Formats: sequence, C-alpha cells, structure tokens
Amino acid sequence: MEQEKMGLLLGLVGVICFSLTLPATGLAVEYFGTTIVGLGRTVIAFVLVGVILILRKEKAPDLKQLKGIFIVAVGAVLGFPLLTSWAMKTLPVSHGAVELALLPLATAGFALFRGGESPSFRFWIASFIGSGAVIAYAIHLGLGKLQFEDAGLFAAILILGLSYAEGGKLSREMGSWQVIAWAIVIGAPFFLIPVAMNMSVEMLRVPWQAWASLLYLGVVSQFLAYVAWYGGMAAGGIARISQLQYLQPFLMIGFAALLLGESVTMVTVFTAVIVVISVFFGRNAAVSKKGDYHSMAVSEFAEKTKQKTP
Repeated sequence: MEQEKMGLLLGLVGVICFSLTLPATGLAVEYFGTTIVGLGRTVIAFVLVGVILILRKEKAPDLKQLKGIFIVAVGAVLGFPLLTSWAMKTLPVSHGAVELALLPLATAGFALFRGGESPSFRFWIASFIGSGAVIAYAIHLGLGKLQFEDAGLFAAILILGLSYAEGGKLSREMGSWQVIAWAIVIGAPFFLIPVAMNMSVEMLRVPWQAWASLLYLGVVSQFLAYVAWYGGMAAGGIARISQLQYLQPFLMIGFAALLLGESVTMVTVFTAVIVVISVFFGRNAAVSKKGDYHSMAVSEFAEKTKQKTP
C-alpha cells in the first residue's frame, strides 16, 4: 500500500511537470523553431545526465536492457518532442492538450502487451469515462476539422504510450532515472549536428521567457519529469498510474491560461471534476500481472504439500 501511494505521488509530480510541456513548447518554438525546441531540449538534458552518469560511475545497461531503452529513446527522446514541436507551431495549446487525453488509453494498451499487465473491467470502465469526458469536452470546444498537424500529435501519442510502458517496465529492474538517462545518451548524439546548424546569433536577442521555456523543456520535461513518471509506474503499476494522465489536459489548459492568456471556462472545470472522479474510481481497480496466477498456484501447491507431509 505504501509503495502504491508513493507511485501515485511520483506519477502526479510527473504529470504536473509534463503539463507545462506544451505551454513551454508553444512559447519557445515561436523564437527558436521546431528543430531547436524539439531536439535541442535533448542536447540540454544530455549535458546534465552525462555529468551525473560520469560522477556516479554508472554501469552501462546490458544488451537486453538496451533494446528497451532504444524504444524509450525513439518515443520519449526523439518522436514526441519533435512531433509536438512541429504540431504546436500552428495548433493552440488547448487543442493539443485535449488530444493528449488519449495517451492514458495508449499507455494502458501497451502495458497489456509490453508491461505484462492485465487491467480489470472496472479499470477499463474508469478509463473510458475519463477519455469520454475529455472527448465530449473537445466537441464542446468546437475544435473544428482535423488539420494535418493533428496526425503528428496522434503519432506522438502512440509512440509515447509505447515508450511509457517500456520505461515503466525497465524502471523496475534499472531504476527510473537510469532508464531515461541512458535513453538520452543514445538519442542525443544524433541531434548535435541538426541543432548546431540551426543555431544563430539572433537567438541571443530572444526574450528571457523563451530561454526559460527552453531550459525547462531540457531539464524538467526531458529528464526530471520522466524520472518521477517512470518511478511512479514502477512502484504503482503502469496501467494504474497512467490514469493520472487524464488530469494532464486540464492542467495544461490551466498553465496555458496562466502563461499564455488562454481562457478557462466553467465547462472546463466541470469536465475536470468528472475526470478526477474517474481517476479515483480506477485507482483501486485490480490490475493483474503476468506471473501472478502462476505464483498463486505454486504457493497453494507448496502449502498443500506441506500439510500432507508428516
């Protein structure tokens, strides 16, 4: 129970940190462009984790772990930052935030296939209530026809859901910060040349708010938030902790209102309340893991054998 509470706490910290990602991206991409914002954040994180890994003399992951870390790198380090940076050049933050409400379903789905978890019927009911509330909210907003950039967001959701499930599974054996740190180490070298080619002297005149947003994306969104998030999934379960992501769209909209001046309506607040209820409803839903039934069977057999032994 204590481990589950810690998982929920870490997951909530991760969600709050992630909720500032789109507002920060929307602010920074206007001045730095897609390449610097989408890939440069990884270069910033690379400098940070490189120092940490060297000082701690961390042992490199084995070949089996590297396969999973590669999946994390493709989703969390390359795909999601680049695709969202490209999409957010034209889409409003509220638009992107609503579409990201599909991320918990994607994460839970990949947890079933990659994380070895099997959510119960009650879990899926809570999940569909949460996603349904957000979709209804999207219809109320009248977001209009889908744009070409929406395809980028949907692709980002899928690959990030996969990397979440893979990262949560790996964190159980490696540790949460090691997973994202090595993923950054794998991905960052490929970004150095594109980032360097897109840097210019004019960036020195960029407002401090844009620089602060870029640093936030590199230090928090690309590293520290993942440390909390993967740690939460390792402690509380991938599928269960993924439900906290239903809060993310409304936190994003709140931060967008605070930082970018976007409006918050009573409908937004009402929908957020429904989402919070669905998260608490699904929090205690059963989520079994591969090996649970096998372990129970072995324990029962051992107990019966012990009773029969004179």
